[in-house]
Amino acid sequence: MPQHIRRTLLCATVAATLLAAPLVSATTASADPAGTGLVIREAYLKGGSAGAPYNHKFVEIGNPTAAPVSVTGWSLQYRSATSVGPFSTSALEGTVPAGGTFLVSMAGNGSAPVGADLPTADDEATLNPSGTTGTLVLADRTTALTLPAGAVAAGTPGVVDLLGYGASNTFEGAVRPVDGGNTVPNGLVRAGTTDTDVNATDFSNTTTPTPTNAAGQTAGGGTTPTPPTDPTPPADPAPAEAVSIAQLQGTTDTSPYAGRNVVTTGVVTAVYATGGFSGYTIQTPGTGGAVDLTTHTASDAVFVYSSATASSVTAGQHVEVTGGVSEFNGLTELTVSSAAGLRTLSDTVPAPQAAAVAFPRTDAQRESLESMLVAPQGRYTVADNYTTNQYGEVVLASGTERLLQPTEVARPGTPEAAAVTADNAARRITLDDGASTNFLTKANQGIPVSWLTQGPVTVGAAATFDAPVVLDYRNNAWKFQPTAPITGATPAADLPVAFSDVRTAKPEDVGGDLKLAGFNVLNYFPTTGDELTGCTYYTDRDGDPVTVNSGCDARGAAEQEDLERQQVKIVKAINGLGADVVSLEEIENSARFGQPRDAAVATLVGALNAATGADTWAYVPSPAVVPASEDVIRLALIYKKDRVAPTGASTILQDTAFTNARQPVADAFRPIGGTTDDEFLVIANHFKSKGSGTGANADQGDGQGASNADRVAQAKALVTFSTAMQTQYGTDKVFMLGDFNAYSKEDPMVVLDDAGYTDLGPTEDADEWSYVFSGLSGSLDHVLASPTALADVTGVDIWNINSVESVGLEYSRYNYNATNLYTDDVYRASDHDPILVGIDLPGIGATTPPGDGGTTPPGDGGTPTPTPTPTPVPAPQPGDEAAALAVDGHLRVGASFRLTGAGFAASERTTVELHSEPATLGTLTADASGHLSGTFTVPSSVTAGTHTLVVTGPTTGTVTLVVTVDPATGAASALAFTGAELTGGIVAALLLLAAGAGLLVVRRRRAALAA
Repeated sequence: MPQHIRRTLLCATVAATLLAAPLVSATTASADPAGTGLVIREAYLKGGSAGAPYNHKFVEIGNPTAAPVSVTGWSLQYRSATSVGPFSTSALEGTVPAGGTFLVSMAGNGSAPVGADLPTADDEATLNPSGTTGTLVLADRTTALTLPAGAVAAGTPGVVDLLGYGASNTFEGAVRPVDGGNTVPNGLVRAGTTDTDVNATDFSNTTTPTPTNAAGQTAGGGTTPTPPTDPTPPADPAPAEAVSIAQLQGTTDTSPYAGRNVVTTGVVTAVYATGGFSGYTIQTPGTGGAVDLTTHTASDAVFVYSSATASSVTAGQHVEVTGGVSEFNGLTELTVSSAAGLRTLSDTVPAPQAAAVAFPRTDAQRESLESMLVAPQGRYTVADNYTTNQYGEVVLASGTERLLQPTEVARPGTPEAAAVTADNAARRITLDDGASTNFLTKANQGIPVSWLTQGPVTVGAAATFDAPVVLDYRNNAWKFQPTAPITGATPAADLPVAFSDVRTAKPEDVGGDLKLAGFNVLNYFPTTGDELTGCTYYTDRDGDPVTVNSGCDARGAAEQEDLERQQVKIVKAINGLGADVVSLEEIENSARFGQPRDAAVATLVGALNAATGADTWAYVPSPAVVPASEDVIRLALIYKKDRVAPTGASTILQDTAFTNARQPVADAFRPIGGTTDDEFLVIANHFKSKGSGTGANADQGDGQGASNADRVAQAKALVTFSTAMQTQYGTDKVFMLGDFNAYSKEDPMVVLDDAGYTDLGPTEDADEWSYVFSGLSGSLDHVLASPTALADVTGVDIWNINSVESVGLEYSRYNYNATNLYTDDVYRASDHDPILVGIDLPGIGATTPPGDGGTTPPGDGGTPTPTPTPTPVPAPQPGDEAAALAVDGHLRVGASFRLTGAGFAASERTTVELHSEPATLGTLTADASGHLSGTFTVPSSVTAGTHTLVVTGPTTGTVTLVVTVDPATGAASALAFTGAELTGGIVAALLLLAAGAGLLVVRRRRAALAA
């Protein structure tokens, strides 16, 4: 007996009305006349200019309190005087001593800055502030601030202290004028640490800058002097002591000659006259080569910090240098402050050789190679590229494996997790570009970004060294430096490293009759920032807005052109998955903008269908009951209509555990051609993030991040919800997909494992992960299967197209650099990778989905199934004809209307709902011919506008009809429709609606299976 199978065509419309989003009020740091917080104590921003007393710029941070204050995780930020865009940022690290100061140095003006050296700075900033006009901010975060022009309100989030000087448009109270141009040698100094929040009052011009670091050292190298009781004559400076470089370096991480003047000789091996390092490395002649790290305990090379002589040397020269020895943030340096400290030698000496060594696993062994030429041996793998587009650096791991999140493979707090942490530290090394250039600052966006310009640098790729590099220590990390600065303009053949191409054009073949996937769509918001009030933006190098920063509820694209760039990547990636059901995370909740809740997902489905050239995809409508309070992002389910159909309306979990997260949504699906035995339940999830939490939700330091307690509660609520949904939908085949914000061995995943669900990623695809954070790979995204569902799984693939790619490829970084890294392909469509699962169902045979315009979707693996011999079609039965819904005339708020339908199964009982403002209207039962008829009333609570009638039955599935509801009084309105491109059939249906008779025809396919 043949079984009649139905396919439902879903159609949704989007209301055009947008409500202005409320402005986010700014509350920040108040005036501090009592001196109870850190302040900008001094700003010397003309360093290196003609007549300048110092060759570097600096900002001095003061601490008036009786306790040391850490600035790790803070930043110094700068914005030009007339800008209203995001600030340029430079992260800080270190501690301001109690009652002391913290010195942050910056590069001086000009190609050969003049003036004396600063005392050893406590940190370096990559900013390049104007000497005469601009805005500096000491911020308690590393993310870029975006402040409105004018007086900054006391207590503005992120602002610890702010200095607007010259003609700046942003200031505290009133701007501080600056005397003269860059050639007038002066700076700005605060009177002590008093902060009245009025720049003009708190700061004054000074012609005698006093840079002082955390150790109390001043520009002369000594500590801040205490007036002696009796005057004493000054001591003669100590003569420079002749030492070898190995003696200078010593056998520990601190030079035994720190604070003393020495003279030494060496061969120049690397020169960094440009790019911000302002120096060069020298190495003892003839050293290096076959180095035995068990006996080699002192380095034979040293970095010479000297803006006065860096442009005077070339690689291969034998030189004698005289200067002071210091430790700069862990790097041993010899500072040559003038040309007199450099002498070129004319003798012939053997050239240093690159040390042919595998990457040392201990700091002691690395110290013995500090600043030496090395030829890295063994294999290296790209572990992180997050800051590549900003600082031109790539994190590598020695060996063939990535660096892993400890809690991805071991329980938190266990010796096994500690072992992973130790292994990460032993294998991590950063490949730099020989410069401190910040490619995201306005001054540097015209420089092609290093490494990425020459080709993709993908996490997991092999890095092969073709030339020697220098091992040094900067920014609290061991780094490989090229022997000269590079940029994106450097020919690929001249780079010391090449990267393999590990990109995949399609997912692996996971087999199965059907495929499921989870996809985080990276704040996909069709409601763009320019449609709302109050939005501030991240802008490209031309100042054009690209993405929303703050000030409104939108989180995505700034303008339509930006949305289109985002959307084309997402569409290609989803269509390329070859999946039949996809759960979506981070999609706009359009109800927050006065639109139907499903408007955003309808827009995405329209774009997916436009790309396939067919009516391939549909979305599961929101249920009649939705949470009273929801996030601005939500979850959604989409599916291919000729492959599966929902068996009923969706359900959203209503549980207080999810008040700070996105509420899970569930629905069951039946394959086209399948039976009730083939039905399966899909639950989409997006748990609370790791970024914040207090009390029990504070970060416990065990590697699980903040809000772990809430994620555990959400996991428990999900287990209960799944059990209830299995009863409601009548199947125990459950797949729970989404972003659980928990790595595979963390507590929330253990809850789900203990409940009998299997995490398919670690069990079926253990060598791939969905996310990269701080250089560590792991999976926050999971697909979990119940025992019955697990038996049907044929394969799993985490398609690494997003997390492994540089953020510079995102639509959100479009035109951020002279090299525009954006392309309209699948790579970096999001920051999370999609997970694809294949399943075999007993009641159906494997088919090739035609949902991508008639071709086999990428990732399906194999060729299309041959067209079968046509089977004779039996005479029509009730439910065989195209399903249809119709209403008589226009609908009005509070008034009754008549709904009719055809094409349903005989005696099928259906529910009737009005969506957008979800309301259950009642039920209808089809007669023997499959016809429906009934009268309903539009609730008085419904707002006039575009809505969707949803009729759901256990056999037919879901049938929808777009209608316009008019106000209780007044003239009837024409049908409103906005959104995706429409196919001819839908257009015809809408024309019928506009004519006064709402009708939606739903296509069906009849399939016969042998009994």
